[in-house]
Amino acid sequence: MHAIMGITGQIGGVVARALLASEQPVRAVVRDAAKGQAWSDRGCEVALATIDDAISLAAAFRGAESVFVLVPPNFDPLPEFPEAQAIGKALHAALVQANPARVVYLSTIGAQATQSNLLTQHTIIEQAIGGLPNPVTFLRPAWFMENSSWDLAPARERGVIPSFLQPLDKPVPMVATADIGKVAAELLQGTWQGSAGRAATGGQGHRTWQGSAGRAATGGHGHRVVELEGPERVTPNKIATTFAKLLGRPVRMEAVPRGSWEALFKSQGMKNPIPRIRMLDGFNEGWIDFEHGEAGSIKGNVALGTVLNALIKRVTDVH
Repeated sequence: MHAIMGITGQIGGVVARALLASEQPVRAVVRDAAKGQAWSDRGCEVALATIDDAISLAAAFRGAESVFVLVPPNFDPLPEFPEAQAIGKALHAALVQANPARVVYLSTIGAQATQSNLLTQHTIIEQAIGGLPNPVTFLRPAWFMENSSWDLAPARERGVIPSFLQPLDKPVPMVATADIGKVAAELLQGTWQGSAGRAATGGQGHRTWQGSAGRAATGGHGHRVVELEGPERVTPNKIATTFAKLLGRPVRMEAVPRGSWEALFKSQGMKNPIPRIRMLDGFNEGWIDFEHGEAGSIKGNVALGTVLNALIKRVTDVH
C-alpha cells in the first residue's frame, strides 16, 4: 500500500496514476472526503488527514509500505517559518508511529541553501524528518515548468510577459510535473535506478546521488537526495519564444525591476514578501541550484514545449 499526499494536485495525481497503472494499491490522503471520492471510484482507499495534525497523519500512514509526502505550498509564510516548523514536527511524529518502509518527501532545488528564503520551509522539514530511522528520499526538483501558467494570459493578450527571473538569457533548471511524478512513483516502489555516477554527501549528512543509470546509493539511515530537472535548462527568453511559436504571435519577456518587487507583492496581498523576493534572488544570483550543479542531477524527458502546449490546450478547452 502506498499512501499519497497531495493526490488531488498535479504531482500527487501523476504519482497515484503511475502506481495504479502498475497495479499497486494506493491510499489517497486528503483533507476533504469529497475530494477523495474520485480516487475511491478508481479503487483507492481514502484517509482523511491534515498536514499539521500528527494523529490524523499517523492514522493515514499506518499500514502503508511507502508514503509520499507533499506539503501544500505557502507563498506568504510568517517570519521564522513557524508553519513549516509545526508541519515538520507533525510529520516526524506521524512517520515514527506509522513506521513505513519507505518515505519520499517532495522537497525542492536549493533546500541546502544557507541563506533564508521561501524554500527554507523545505530545509526545515527535511531536517525535521531527516533523523527518522526509516529510509527517506528527499526528491529535490527544479523550478516547475508549469509555473509558466501565469505567463499564458499576458503572452496571449499583450505579447509581453513580466519576468522575475533575470537576466532574461540566464538558463534556469526547470522540470515538468509529469517527470516529478514519474520519478516519485518509481522511488516509492523501490524500482528507481539511480546513476552509474558517484554518490556525494549532502548538506544534512544524507547522500546525494548523481546522474541517471545504475543503482542509487544510500546514506546514514538509508536516506538519499535525488535532484531532478528537465532535459535542458531554460532561459526566460526561451519561454517567450516557445509561447510565440505555439500562439502564432510575437511574444517577448520584460524584466520586472528588482526595486519594485516588494511594493508589487504587497499590493497583491502578501504580508511578508521578503522570503519570496530572496528566493527569486537565489535563482537569479545562482545560490539556489543543485548541490552538484547540472552534472549532478538526473534528467527528465518532458520538454518545455510539451508543457506550454498543454497549458494552452487546457485554457482553450475551458473556453
